[in-house]
Amino acid sequence: MAEERRMVTVGGKGSSLSSSSVFDIANGLSRLSIDSSALSKVSSSSNSKTSKTNAPTVSASFSILSNLTPDEARASLVVLLNKLLLSSSTSAAVNQLSDIILKDASSSSNLQISFDNTFDGVSPGDFSVAAIAGISAILDHQSSALSVITDAIAALSCEALGADISAFNLNDSGDGSSAKDVVSVASDLKILLNGSKFVNREGDEPAVSGVPVVHGKFREISRLLHSSTRVQLNSAIVSNSGSSGTASSMCTTLFSLAVALKDLGNISYNRAKHIVDSRIAGDDEFPAMLIKECPRPDQLKALFASLVSAHSDEEYVKFSHDVSSLLVMVEQIISWEALAAFLSLEGRDFITSGDTSVGEDSAKTAGKKGAKKKKILGKGTTALVQFLKDRLLSMPIQTEASQTVMVLENLVRNFLSLLDPKDLGFDTLLKKVKDIVESNESRRLPKLPKVENHAVLSLFHSFFQFFFFERKVGYFSAASGTRDFAKEQMAIRERAFSIITEVFKRHGAAALDTPAFEMRETLMGKYGEDSKLIYDLADQGGELCSLRYDLTVPFARYVAMNGLTSFKRYQIAKVYRRDNPSKGRYREFYQCDFDIAGQFEKMMPDFEVIKILTELLDELDIGEYEVKLNHRKLLDGMLAICGVPQEKFRTICSSIDKLDKQSFEQIKKEMVDEKGLSNEISDRIGTFVKWRGPPVELLSKLKQEHSFLENNESSLALDELEIMFKALEKSKCIDRVVFDLSLARGLDYYTGVIFEAVFKGAAQVGSIAAGGRYDNLIGMFGTRQVPSVGISLGIERVFAIMEQLQKDKNQEIRATETQVLVSILGDDSALAAELVGELWHAKVKAEFMIHKKVMKHIDRARDSRIPWMVLVGERELSEGVVKLKDVVAAIDYEVPRGKLVDDLCKRLGM
Repeated sequence: MAEERRMVTVGGKGSSLSSSSVFDIANGLSRLSIDSSALSKVSSSSNSKTSKTNAPTVSASFSILSNLTPDEARASLVVLLNKLLLSSSTSAAVNQLSDIILKDASSSSNLQISFDNTFDGVSPGDFSVAAIAGISAILDHQSSALSVITDAIAALSCEALGADISAFNLNDSGDGSSAKDVVSVASDLKILLNGSKFVNREGDEPAVSGVPVVHGKFREISRLLHSSTRVQLNSAIVSNSGSSGTASSMCTTLFSLAVALKDLGNISYNRAKHIVDSRIAGDDEFPAMLIKECPRPDQLKALFASLVSAHSDEEYVKFSHDVSSLLVMVEQIISWEALAAFLSLEGRDFITSGDTSVGEDSAKTAGKKGAKKKKILGKGTTALVQFLKDRLLSMPIQTEASQTVMVLENLVRNFLSLLDPKDLGFDTLLKKVKDIVESNESRRLPKLPKVENHAVLSLFHSFFQFFFFERKVGYFSAASGTRDFAKEQMAIRERAFSIITEVFKRHGAAALDTPAFEMRETLMGKYGEDSKLIYDLADQGGELCSLRYDLTVPFARYVAMNGLTSFKRYQIAKVYRRDNPSKGRYREFYQCDFDIAGQFEKMMPDFEVIKILTELLDELDIGEYEVKLNHRKLLDGMLAICGVPQEKFRTICSSIDKLDKQSFEQIKKEMVDEKGLSNEISDRIGTFVKWRGPPVELLSKLKQEHSFLENNESSLALDELEIMFKALEKSKCIDRVVFDLSLARGLDYYTGVIFEAVFKGAAQVGSIAAGGRYDNLIGMFGTRQVPSVGISLGIERVFAIMEQLQKDKNQEIRATETQVLVSILGDDSALAAELVGELWHAKVKAEFMIHKKVMKHIDRARDSRIPWMVLVGERELSEGVVKLKDVVAAIDYEVPRGKLVDDLCKRLGM
């Protein structure tokens, strides 16, 4: 099976070594390959060095590896090889080491080298640093996995013990005083235990209430280890004098890990023993097996004392090995805890009875006569226990009643293998636990980020990075995806915002504003493949926050957070996306959103938002456009008819959504090569996505296709579309709509009608508005689903069109709305204040200017396109009059000083 192992290449341009890669190579799960260009570079560098120096060659003994496990030794050699390649060391050293590693690749036991041999070109200090880094890589890989698994096992133990979990009710204070990993662990445990009827039945148990602190500290140290190890794995060999300091620094982090591991092992053992003593003490075989096989706290203590001694004596390689041994011991304890919790919750009879139902699923049999009592575990632990049972039942096991002890031993062996990081099935278990936690099935209450000092600093820090480092060409550059707006552009924007706001208010919407940044967990998992475009704010030790990607998810969070069941709102605000800047595509831009949340007449809210869209684009007067429309259920039905597996619906939708930018052949290549569809299925999709036309006409055509009518999803969609198309016909806007089966909209939260407005004029700006129905989004943040539909106007692209239209018509844009320029021919500033103050009091839009030359005043009025002037010089003052000047008509009028305001207001039509 060696040919199926993943290949890890070192020495190549841009390649880097990760802890996971080192772990896989060390345990025979991956093969090592050395980039040929790196070998050539080393050879060239070696020849150059040989011709320039005759310095004596240093050497190190392989005895450094003699007390290490085979996987630790292999990891050490792999790291040393990478460091040699990065250091452009002699080809002899690289070749000698690569030969050892590659020859050993087929061995799964002891390392095939003689520890009496020496290794030329490497000092003992360099070899020690590489060994510590190799062991650290293994520790990093296993600690990262263990920090996830141990939380899930602790959740099972909480249910097995019926423990009080009130200690998990922690919240981040937001002021930096809370240990965020402690809060995060507590939050993950609540997700796993959400809905459980097994917890909070007993009193406080220290081994349970201490979980957030102990597990949180382990999670924090594991993250620190990952950061330091990543640097060491991909750094060149330092001078021999610096290797001692490097080794000491690396072991400082490892010492913190050892302390965290010891605490983790002790608390896990206490939970396991408590379960055995209180829940399964009547089973004589398992307690005896636990006592015999599971490492005990005194063994943890002895091993910890050994590593402390090694650290004190600066035997850093031995110390690192002891920390690795400690981690293995803790893994074994946690595995036994998992088995104890599992047997307590499920018993061993599930193997012989064939019962595979867990938690909520068992409710189906609860009402039947003779059925066993219903068990309600947490939503997360239900999924985890079911996964474990399915995996155990797929393994060979003897079930004869006469072989009870053998059955138990077999069960224990199979169960423990599931939790062995070196077992091929461990990654599957790890992924399952991560999926459970990240799916956030607990529907935790949404909340706003706290804006304390550290959060504000975080926000400013992130914006500084965004506006400076990201742009590289200057503070404000269109090439970076952001823009400055001159006064003329702002005039267009303000006029557009005024029109948009008027349309939204006409339909009864109330204004809403939400923060520019949200809790990261609020945004994640809502945007499909576009989630990678979310801007994360710098972590300053408080809550994890991100800049908002759109206005819809914050709106859904607001509705859920405030317990609303009906709300019609509009919002105009900036959003942020880490996108590739291009024409009409920015990283910071405005969105204008209108949404209707709540239960209303079928399809009428959907009709109204499309009607609003046509009103907006008509009144903005941008020219020709079309509204492409489809239905997510119709799209899903189409994919099912074509033979696409249901689990690939969303990712295939993301591909189809690119059809407005790429040809179908390009999309087909992506669906086949990257997403695993067959050519036949892709061709079927290609046939349907070409269908587009007038809504009523294409709807009639689809209703004649039996495959669409026989599919429940597509049949429902066609019925809903029929209702909406009739409403659009009656409102006289259906001529703006095109029914287009290629429209997919890549966002995950859409559930019904989807639409997109496209400009058809000369300017190529792409989509200018989009939206759809999202019935399940609000429910992700609260306890109830509130069906919703909305639209988002991409106003930046609309602005671009409006600006271009102004240029094409050679129309000058007034940057201000000033109606009158008060011109004082002299230097009497008090008179200017008196006159302009009277005009402002009368709500006249006025400016003032003080200058002796009359043409300066007239030029100012003409340049600013101010229609009227009030001119006052010495003559006007002496005669008690003012001169009104119609700038466009070039006509002057004399008005008595006391009647200035009334006369001017009449001329302005006020």
